[in-house]
Amino acid sequence: MPRLPELRRLALSILLIAPLHAAPARAQEPVEMSQTVIESQIKSFLRGDIEGAYALAAPSIRQIFPTVEKFGAMVRSGYGPVYRPGNYAFGRSRETAGGGVIQEVLIAGPDGQDYTAIYDMERQPDGTMKIRGVSLIRQALPQT
Repeated sequence: MPRLPELRRLALSILLIAPLHAAPARAQEPVEMSQTVIESQIKSFLRGDIEGAYALAAPSIRQIFPTVEKFGAMVRSGYGPVYRPGNYAFGRSRETAGGGVIQEVLIAGPDGQDYTAIYDMERQPDGTMKIRGVSLIRQALPQT
């Protein structure tokens, strides 16, 4: 039978080790999750993987553009800075009602102009984030 000091040491050891094994994996926050999805889509576009980029679109976008080809044509014709960005960086973000996120992405476009892409992110029933829409704003050139 263990003695009292040995039981205390055993109990203390269990208390110190248990949190390391019992801690659940940290769930991503909505903004972090949104940025991961946006970056994944941009990288898909840069690789020419339109199908991978299309998979990150919300159901409402997939309904408007029901095929990968139609989605790709829309992005290539109207969203060149998103399709072929130079540098890009995440700007301001805010969470919306229902668990969505509005995320600014600052983009150096392929035409040499700077743009702000405003992503409307939608939380899906399974907890993931999808891209519901993107508004693209061309930044004015500084006056000289």
